Amino acid sequence: MKRRAQISAGAHAAATIAILLATPAAAQPQPAPPTPAIAAPRDVPYPGVIDLAVDATDLEHGIFAVRERIPVRGPGPITLFYPKWIPGSHSPSEPIDKLAGLVVTAGGRPLPWRRDDVDVWAFHVDAPAGAAALDLSFQFLSSVTGREGRVMMTPDMLSLQWEKVALYPAGYFARRITVAPSVTPPAGFTLATALETVETTPGGAAETTRFKPTTFNTLADSPLIAGRYFKSFDLGAAGSAKVRLDVVADRPGQLAASPEEIAFHAELVRQAYALFGSRHYDHYDFLLSLSDRMGGIGLEHHQSSEDGAAPGYFTDWKATLPGRDLLPHEFTHSWNGKFRRPADLWTANFNTPMRDSLLWVYEGQTQYWGYVLAARSGLMSRQETLDAIAAAAAAFDHRVGRVWRPLEDTTDDPIIDRRRPLSWRSWQRSEDYYSEGELVWLDADTLIRQLSGGRRSLDDFARAFFGIDDGSSATHTYNFDDVVKALDAVQPYGWAAFLHARLEGHGPGASLDGLARGGYRLVYADTPTDYFKSLETDGKVSVLTYSLGPIVGKDGDIVDVAWDGPAFKAGLATGAKIVAVDGLAYDLDDLKESIKAAKGAGPPIDLLVESNDLFRTVRIDYHDGPRYPRLERLPATSALLDDILAPRK
Repeated sequence: MKRRAQISAGAHAAATIAILLATPAAAQPQPAPPTPAIAAPRDVPYPGVIDLAVDATDLEHGIFAVRERIPVRGPGPITLFYPKWIPGSHSPSEPIDKLAGLVVTAGGRPLPWRRDDVDVWAFHVDAPAGAAALDLSFQFLSSVTGREGRVMMTPDMLSLQWEKVALYPAGYFARRITVAPSVTPPAGFTLATALETVETTPGGAAETTRFKPTTFNTLADSPLIAGRYFKSFDLGAAGSAKVRLDVVADRPGQLAASPEEIAFHAELVRQAYALFGSRHYDHYDFLLSLSDRMGGIGLEHHQSSEDGAAPGYFTDWKATLPGRDLLPHEFTHSWNGKFRRPADLWTANFNTPMRDSLLWVYEGQTQYWGYVLAARSGLMSRQETLDAIAAAAAAFDHRVGRVWRPLEDTTDDPIIDRRRPLSWRSWQRSEDYYSEGELVWLDADTLIRQLSGGRRSLDDFARAFFGIDDGSSATHTYNFDDVVKALDAVQPYGWAAFLHARLEGHGPGASLDGLARGGYRLVYADTPTDYFKSLETDGKVSVLTYSLGPIVGKDGDIVDVAWDGPAFKAGLATGAKIVAVDGLAYDLDDLKESIKAAKGAGPPIDLLVESNDLFRTVRIDYHDGPRYPRLERLPATSALLDDILAPRK
């Protein structure tokens, strides 16, 4: 009976398949026809000059009002793009949702427009016969709270990124589209940008500044800051090109930089030029905002950078240590990322998808030089930089997600998660090409020094790879083989295998060979370094990652839990709240004391935890005491890492 049932079931299945296959195709759903193709970019000039005027006076609502005039030749369809992929963001993240109120006219007559059904960053318009131009008006509704995105306007300052307030014609390379931009900031605001000013004209309560026509490519790479409280500092020159530090602040007193602090920034310019031996800009502007109202930022550009720091960046110098590598990082990008760029990250316009496969060079080596230049310039002391490297090394030595996900795969994270919050960062990983990439380049630097007997270093690679064509701003692209070839030219070695092993390898544990070769090892102590304390203060958290496992906010909120650590095994997760420690109302100092008391044969730690309105007691049987990372000198070894951080003459 069993055998017969099997035959019967098989025959029934065959009959069912036959019926399905015999069903007429017309009865089944079929794909809708594709949407009409949008013209691919061509390397030819766009006819005419686009006029772009931005009114940035509406501080109360955070609204940028835009008027744009786009020349057209003859009647017919035209597609206008809102930029989608902007270099430096590494993802299709431009906020199309904040464009509103779009009206298109020609010769004073309104024209209908239609958003593309697939590519929602594209708008289709039919230019009528006799039209010389399309006139556009719309608003960019910048975020009014941090919940919606980065705040770009406050009562005392603003940040204008031109690509957010412009549409441009499809079918052309961005470098072949010419734009004449202008801006009207609020009365009493002083502005700074890498763009060249043509004139500033009065217009009622506010003045309008017009800039020299430039390519859309350069315009998108030349943001602007403006503020009621503004100061500009001359940092000297890199080669023959002047560099300025342009600062806006929430309060005038926050602009009070000491001569020593400005000297550190001027030394950064000198040390960068000593490293690369070239510059690829006519002038350079650090656009620095000191604010806890406007959203923070760190974004590279060819002739400038957008840098956001705490209001006390100058006036409370010691307390702002964690952000001291920001300006060196973004300045390095003028060479690594802007002048030289991975071939698959260069695109003809801002709506062609970018590919992030070489971000471990673009961002990883920049992260490395950011800390090295911070130390060489005095923005960070040697010890502070060593402590910062220890913090990075510990993070990736405990990044358990390395067992399933290689470093190379994290280069897709800007597209995958777009910097949204993660529940289990240590397991999921996110953009680890930055700081784990830093460890890879430390590894390479110390190896070159060791193999060459100290005659060569990664400095030589930087000069040979990024320092070519002094004075030129034309982007040079590169691929993996170019990087390997340049390393081999500095010091022959199996660099392809070296890089593949670190990019494609798996844990547990990170590669700390560069530390050991540099004369140091990663250890853990009962007390945090000053740098680690400043990280906690800056983040308003207590980092217990390497002991109990969680990162805890001042009110007991758990903002992260190390995967498979003691807290994880006890059932704690991000979003929970510690209400009490060992029977007493939560206090961070009490929690730390309980960790100390549990060391060795001490009692387990009991936590009363609230999550989703449910309360429960969690017992964590942890006995290794407090653990904070730091570097320890290896005896009888050369301190190559100290040599790396020493300033260049």
